Amino acid sequence: MTNKEFADILLPNVKHDWNYYEALYPKRNLEKGAMVTRFAPSPTGFVHMGSLYTSFAALHLAKQTNGICYLRIEDTDGKRTIENGIEGIINDFKNLNISFDEGCGFGGEYGPYIQSERKDIYQAYAKKLIEEDLAYPCFCSSEELNDIRNYQEHKKLRIGYYKKYAKCRDLSKEEAINKVKNGESFIIRFRSQGNFENKIILHDAIKGDIEMPENDIDDVIIKSDGLPTYHFAHVVDDHLMHTTHVTRGDEWISSYPKHHELFKLLNFEEPIYAHIAPITIKEDNTIRKLSKRKDKEAAISYYHKLGIPTEVINLYLATIENYDFEEWYTNNPTLTIDDFKFEFSKMPIGGTLFDMEKLLSIAKIYFSRMKNTKLYERLINYTKEYDEEFYNILINNKDYALNILNIERDIPRPRKDIASLSDVKKEFWYMFNDLFEKNTDSYEEVKACEEDIVINYINNIYDVNANEEEWFNKVKEFACNNGYTSDKKEYKENPDKYIGMVATFCALLRVIICKKNMSPNIYYLLKYLGKEEIIKRINKFYRSI
Repeated sequence: MTNKEFADILLPNVKHDWNYYEALYPKRNLEKGAMVTRFAPSPTGFVHMGSLYTSFAALHLAKQTNGICYLRIEDTDGKRTIENGIEGIINDFKNLNISFDEGCGFGGEYGPYIQSERKDIYQAYAKKLIEEDLAYPCFCSSEELNDIRNYQEHKKLRIGYYKKYAKCRDLSKEEAINKVKNGESFIIRFRSQGNFENKIILHDAIKGDIEMPENDIDDVIIKSDGLPTYHFAHVVDDHLMHTTHVTRGDEWISSYPKHHELFKLLNFEEPIYAHIAPITIKEDNTIRKLSKRKDKEAAISYYHKLGIPTEVINLYLATIENYDFEEWYTNNPTLTIDDFKFEFSKMPIGGTLFDMEKLLSIAKIYFSRMKNTKLYERLINYTKEYDEEFYNILINNKDYALNILNIERDIPRPRKDIASLSDVKKEFWYMFNDLFEKNTDSYEEVKACEEDIVINYINNIYDVNANEEEWFNKVKEFACNNGYTSDKKEYKENPDKYIGMVATFCALLRVIICKKNMSPNIYYLLKYLGKEEIIKRINKFYRSI
């Protein structure tokens, strides 16, 4: 019996041979240096921070080289796949405004991009290995495999199906065919040509050269259900989809020897691997990987509810991705993330602690650079989902809201007090009359003069049309004529002679308006509130003391 006849019996329903698929998926027509990357999740849950981090690297490296980044779904492990998991991943990315060049949910010429739909492809290449005597059927039961494992553990040997422990490796074709005819279940293993005593080098694009033992384990490539294992499927897919760079978590480093051997046995060109260190978190004096099951910060929905856009998360991930990005971003206010060139050499070798404070700091810079019209639009969409009361206020007072959102924005050093869309209400609630009336916070402590003095200022001195310099000069003159001083030295020597400094009067106005002593420039608060509302608040303040 020939090897081809043997392969046909083991895998009888394969529609095409491997040559067909080689012709079906030709080399991509891309310019020299263009990267073809991929993000290849399993449909086991929602898109989380770790997913974004890995996909972020793949997307930006491809984009900056005029290459391709595609989305591939690796769903051959049916036990881990959740209901609607594939649709969930696609929808999560689309909701995050993240688009792949091709792939599952995005189209393309190198699909299907779901592994369970590529069964015939994998079996075609498995048959190739069988025909070349580089793969064979294994009939070992789970009990037999457990016995092998238990023996190896007891003897403190390496765990695995190799050498004399590979019991089906040397079965004759006739013995194997008889077992198939008897209805015995089997899987397909590749016949490793490796020697564990030899060393191979992983030329990792991030971590540098890593020396590892050569693979000698006869791993499973086709399971009893006819679907491939991850190890075999990703090698075939990366070859046919012409992936040039594989960015993946560094937990896969230990699997590299078997992947390296599969590429070699199949005579495929091996892509460049870049193993990304995980985002970590500190817990009880220990550092562990950020977990989508344990940590709220891992869930993208957490940031969505806060009103932190995907763009901010990407900016934060960029600071992890390349150590010089943060400085570049701070010093280039007119440029975007797409103007920055990411490099493997600048990526962290070890894990990076998740830093919420840094993320919020980046968010403040991001929002400070946003035009008030765009901020208003984002705020409308956010409050419509999470804050109906504020949404109605914003909709019914659009022009006023735009003025409020523009306070100290279009200036060389804009305010950085908003880290999320939910912060807008927290920072500016006092500028909206309905919210001010409902607020039950106490007024922060401030030195007050007689109410008549403040009323007199608003009625007779305050000018809504004055520019900032004119306003300050007038308020200074008024305060100095009504018991205050602008002379710091004089006030220090004769404090009982004055109510306070001019700044004391301004601080009083600020607390009257917003109940607190920290706010944007008081000039703008007075300007937009108007005299009638200011007088109401003066009366309310003095009734409270």
